[in-house]
Amino acid sequence: MAEQHEKALVPQIRFTGFTDPWEQRKLGEVASGFEYGLNAAASDFDGEKKYLRITDIDDQTREFRTDDLSSPDINNPIDDRYLLKEGDILFARTGASVGKTYLYKASDGKTYYAGFLIRAHVSDEADAGFIFQSTLTERYKQFVLLTSQRSGQPGINAQEYSDLLLPLPSLMEQRRIGAFFDRLDSLITLHQRKYDKLCVLKKSMLDKMFPKGGSLYPEIRFAGFTDPWEQRKLGELEKQDVLHLKRGIVISAADMESCPGNYPVYSSSASQNGEMGKYGKYMFNQELVTWSIDGGGSVFYRPKHKFSVTNVCGYVETSSMVDCAFLAYQMGYIHSQIHFDYTVKAHPSVIRDLYTLSWTSLTEQRRIGAFFDRLDSLITLHQRKLELLRNIKKSMLDKMFV
Repeated sequence: MAEQHEKALVPQIRFTGFTDPWEQRKLGEVASGFEYGLNAAASDFDGEKKYLRITDIDDQTREFRTDDLSSPDINNPIDDRYLLKEGDILFARTGASVGKTYLYKASDGKTYYAGFLIRAHVSDEADAGFIFQSTLTERYKQFVLLTSQRSGQPGINAQEYSDLLLPLPSLMEQRRIGAFFDRLDSLITLHQRKYDKLCVLKKSMLDKMFPKGGSLYPEIRFAGFTDPWEQRKLGELEKQDVLHLKRGIVISAADMESCPGNYPVYSSSASQNGEMGKYGKYMFNQELVTWSIDGGGSVFYRPKHKFSVTNVCGYVETSSMVDCAFLAYQMGYIHSQIHFDYTVKAHPSVIRDLYTLSWTSLTEQRRIGAFFDRLDSLITLHQRKLELLRNIKKSMLDKMFV
């Protein structure tokens, strides 16, 4: 690829061999149809005819979500003009999802599209993959923002989509760009599936490696462990000095600005690993369990490093009688099954009596804690790869399109 710096209709990055400026053309000049979809309710999937509605298009990947398939609820034969074929792009025409797009693939099977979608069929003069990727650019987002403004809910009609102006290169360059992004999307999908499978595996193993329903035996155990587990409340363990529950301190954004540094500050958020920001000071340099007091957050295992904890975050200091990772994953499992919000908070005084832990030998605790810690490391690895690939795609969309 070669860098370009011209101000004409030329992208920043191009494949070698392409130098001609792009042309501005209306979508309606390279696509036809712009037809509204089938006006029918959805019924249970019949095993053959798939029904694609706005909500079936994944907001992030723009793929057909097949986790909850349905069929058109029509007794008579369905008109084949609503049947999607290769080269078809769907556009959402109304509501909060206006502008959302989807490119049909033969692998999606026999699919009919619903009435709140508009179908455009890309002609042989253009590459459908390139046109679809064009709808993921900032230029297209601006078109949707300006065109969809209505007195009521936002909307874009078939004529307005047909009038969409798109900078287009030669068909050969379109195909190269479309194929590049198709491969990139395949990589993103691959890592997304691996990530999803690992998350499902973790949830399943949490269900099976900790006893539930009053049982003293988990469904799955490491070889060599046969003794029954015990039921212990957090408060009971605290009285025995096995662990201690505490709260963090007030650390504001102004505090972090006045004392910049690289030590993480953990708060009540469930995103970004619970990290609120960076600070020039730290409270701990040890292994801990932290959890969200204000609800909506999660329980985290914190390996030994330098960090701080805010006042809306609780933490557990553990003795040598408990494996910290084991405690964190079991507390997280319990926390996920209890509803906390901003009126019912997970204060230490609340969870001391609320959380009943299943307790086993320290040796078994360590095996379980290490297992989930390794599993989380794999999940984090795929999550980071996903973020990297998505950032690469965003950057390339900015630079490879005009």
